[in-house]
Amino acid sequence: MKRRDFITLLGGVVVALPLDARAQEPGRTYRIGALWGAQSVNESLYVSWRSAFLDPARRHGFVEGQNLTLDDRVFASPVFPFSEWADELVKARVDVIVPAGDLAIRAAQNATKTTPILGITDDMLGAGLVTSLARPDGNTTGVSILATELDGKRQEILIEAVPGLRRMAALADPNKAAVKLEALREAARARNIELSVHRVASSEEIVAAINTVQASGPTALNVLASPLLYANRKLIMDRANALSLPAIYQWPETAAEGGFAAYGPSLVEVFREPYGRQLVQLLRGTKLADIPVEQPTKFELVINLKTAKAMGVTVPEALLARADKVIE
Repeated sequence: MKRRDFITLLGGVVVALPLDARAQEPGRTYRIGALWGAQSVNESLYVSWRSAFLDPARRHGFVEGQNLTLDDRVFASPVFPFSEWADELVKARVDVIVPAGDLAIRAAQNATKTTPILGITDDMLGAGLVTSLARPDGNTTGVSILATELDGKRQEILIEAVPGLRRMAALADPNKAAVKLEALREAARARNIELSVHRVASSEEIVAAINTVQASGPTALNVLASPLLYANRKLIMDRANALSLPAIYQWPETAAEGGFAAYGPSLVEVFREPYGRQLVQLLRGTKLADIPVEQPTKFELVINLKTAKAMGVTVPEALLARADKVIE
């Protein structure tokens, strides 16, 4: 498939600040504490984006197992003790805390006002985690992945991918802003499509929610952006595929894992650049206020044609032609 040009999202903050603040201190071991969503530390995609995150550090002399350690705390449900974990990382005197998702970032902010926090989540500014993208105050910067804005784009793609769609569903985290969910409903109504929203607060609720979707009539599923839903994507994917329910996901890598379709920035590439570069800046002593919150500018549409055929869904040729990657 021919790759289309990547889309540049207006308003994105993309910079390439110099990394020459200072070199690592001889004899010192730098410590990073992570609060990230994944099924386990052995999950293959987790291993890939973890490695990508540490790539820039390695290139600048911060090598795990030599002068760098990463304390991984992974989670697949928001019931995990974020506050307790964040307190433990602060007491361990880590140099940087790298939390994923609003709940983990807030826990880190409550635990410390001095240790640098390098967060990654849907909307750093909209969630009130920072007051400025260009010059963050306090001790928090990081990456806004624009996930909630892209939920609407993913809905449009799913409608186009499933011809004749009249009822669809969205799988949502309970923390999803009601106003954004209503915007999705209005956009669906404008296309004469009914959208139902199904909220899940833990991994234990996911299968029942997808069963309800299938039983109540929707014939497509938009898996909305959420650390919880990402961490449980395999469970979601397996159930949706088993019910022949075409679903679209947040990260392109999920389509490669067997999901029907996905649209967004590459998870691995976001963790390498800009997230990994921001880590190097902090380790080398750049002032946090001089490290802007960044946003992705490159997005990929991936369609798994093998999964579509197994579901009996004929994806329009026009959409396939626009895809960055088609898995056959």
